[in-house]
Amino acid sequence: MSTPAGRRPRADAVRNRRLALDAATALLAEPGASLTVEAIAARAGLGAATVVRAFGGKDALLDAAVSRLLEPVVQRARDLLAEVAPYEALRIFLRELITFQAAHHAVNDQLAGLDLPATTSLRAGLVAAVEDMIEGARRDGAVRTDLDLAVITTLIGQTALAVARAQSSSPGLLDAYLTVLLDGLSPHPPA
Repeated sequence: MSTPAGRRPRADAVRNRRLALDAATALLAEPGASLTVEAIAARAGLGAATVVRAFGGKDALLDAAVSRLLEPVVQRARDLLAEVAPYEALRIFLRELITFQAAHHAVNDQLAGLDLPATTSLRAGLVAAVEDMIEGARRDGAVRTDLDLAVITTLIGQTALAVARAQSSSPGLLDAYLTVLLDGLSPHPPA
C-alpha cells in the first residue's frame, strides 16, 4: 500500500489491508486451507485485485500474516529468557512452541519458495532465542556441552515440528517428547 510522500493512505485502503490481513491470518490457522489470493479475497469479502493492490502481491500478504503469528512467539521466548532460568525457559518454551506448531504446521508446506523477509527475520530471532536458552542452560550446567549448538537447535526444531505434525490422539506424546529430548540434553541423563 504505497502512497505519495506525505500523503496518508485512504481509509478504505487501510480497511481493505486490514481485512485481507485478518483473512489471511484466519486461513493460516485452518488445516488444509488454500492460501491463494482468491481464497484470501473471498474470506475478506474483497476482490482479488483489491487484495493484491493492498499488499503488492501474495508473498507480501503472507509475509505480513505469518509475521503477525510469529511475533508474539518470538517475544514470548525473549520474555521467558528474561524471567526464568535458561533451562526452565527452554522447557516451558518448547511445550508452547509445539502447541503453536500443531495449530499452524500446515502453513509451512504452502510457504516454500515464497519471498518472506519479515518471516525469515522472525524465524532467525526465534532460533537465536532458543540458542540463548541452550547456551544459558549450558553455563548453568543443565545442558551438555559435547554437542554442537547448531546440531541441538536443528534437533529441537525438526523433532518438535514432527511431533506437532503427528497430531496424535495420545495426550502423552508431547510430554514423552519433552522428557526424551531434555533427558538427552542433560549432562547427566537419568539412570
